[in-house]
This record gives sequence, C-alpha cells and structure tokens, in this order.
Amino acid sequence: MHSPAQTLATPAPADRLRPLRYVWRVPLLFFHGMVAVPLTLCAFNPLAKRMRIGSTTVEKFLVRWWSGRLIRIFGMRIRAFGEPLPDAVLFVANHISWLDIELMHSQRAMSFVAKSEIERWPFIGWLAASAGTIFHRRGSSDSLAAVMGVVVERLQEGRPVGVFPEGGSGHGERVGTFHARIFQTALDAQVPVQPVALRYGRDGTQDPSVPFARKEKFFPNLVRLLGNPRMDAEVHFLEPVALAPEARRRMAEESRARITAALGYGDD
Repeated sequence: MHSPAQTLATPAPADRLRPLRYVWRVPLLFFHGMVAVPLTLCAFNPLAKRMRIGSTTVEKFLVRWWSGRLIRIFGMRIRAFGEPLPDAVLFVANHISWLDIELMHSQRAMSFVAKSEIERWPFIGWLAASAGTIFHRRGSSDSLAAVMGVVVERLQEGRPVGVFPEGGSGHGERVGTFHARIFQTALDAQVPVQPVALRYGRDGTQDPSVPFARKEKFFPNLVRLLGNPRMDAEVHFLEPVALAPEARRRMAEESRARITAALGYGDD
C-alpha cells in the first residue's frame, strides 16, 4: 500500500521527446475527432440501440471503442480491474481529469453527471451532450434537484449513470469528501451503488501533470496531456455498497473509503 506522499509521483525532469510526441499524436487526435462526427450520428439513433454486436448493442460498442481509442491516443495504456455491474447501476468515482468519463466509457457506456461548463467546451461539449450527459450547474440547488430527477428516471429505465460525488476534480493526492445527496438517487431507484477508483500514472503512482492546475483551462490541459510520456490509466470497479435507507451519508463514506483503499491512500 502506498502512503499519500508515495502515491503522488514527483514531477519529471525536462522531457526532450515531448515535441516528437505531438508529431504523431496531433494528427491521430484530429483524425479521431473527424471520425467522431459520423460515428455519433451512427451510434445515437434508435437503430443502433437495437442492433447487436455479440452481447452488446452497436451504440454501446461504438461508445466503448471510441472512448478507449481516445485514451490510447494520449499515450495511456488502459488497465481495468474488476467488472462493472450489469443493468442499472449508480457508478461513483473519484475525479481527477476530464478523461475520467472517457476512461469509464471505455469499459461500459453510461450517462454521466458533469459540470455545465463542459457543454461549452469545443467539440467535447457536443460529444458529451450527444452521449446523454446530464449537465449540472454547480452551486445551484435547483439545478441539482433537476439533475437528480433525471438520474432517477434513467436508472429506473435500466440505464447506468456515472457520478463524481466530490463535486469537482481534485489534484490526485487524495480523495475529497463525497457529497451524500446524489446517493439518494440510488435509493429512490433501488439500484446498486458501485464505487470506481481512477488513477493515471506509473507503478501505482498518480502523475501530477494529469489533473487541472489551479485556474487552468481545458485546452492547455489537453495540450499538456497530449505530449506526456506513456502512462497507465487505471480503472478499478470495486465491490458494491449496500443500500442503506435513511443513511445516504454512510453510503457516501463507505464508497469513498473503498476507493481510497484501492488507490493505497490509507486513512486520511
């Protein structure tokens, strides 16, 4: 197990290979973005929801393929541990990067609750909206109430939903407090809650260059990630947390504790 100090990697020295990585990754990212437009039109239509490839639908297959490929273009090897539960599930994860949604999508297609600012991001916002992202205006109780209503509806329809109960992305050195209110959606819909632990780095350490720097915008972060050395993108699907009516705070704390333990942070 790693202590918090061990789990956060130290910054790397000057990287002379960074310019070379842009030479091949930028064209790959541009091409992947061009593929996304017709792919989205194909994936998110009633026919794709009915047609099947093996045990999954065409829609879900395309979402997983596109998301996994995007992660790999950024030089990341996906390492998945455990299995996502089937059917309707409330997935609760720690939040490090805007890539978290794509990393989880690479394993199972789901709706996400995300901050409303993402809707305005070039291209990414359009993709997120097309994928059924539920946008929340942070700091607004009215927005949260409306979002929770939509989450319950989707769970009751048998669709999985992913949320980040910290309420914002962290810096990777710890898991922030989980807000308990969003867990009420699982109680209302009577579906399981599965914690998911995420990490980007090498040898079980979180790379500090992946999270947003303070006041950093989306595009500078994307550019930095695109030039980073190869690393692992870990996604750990953990044991589900038992539903506890009238005790959603206990569910939130237990979910956070399991994610913290999986990442080796210890008690904090």
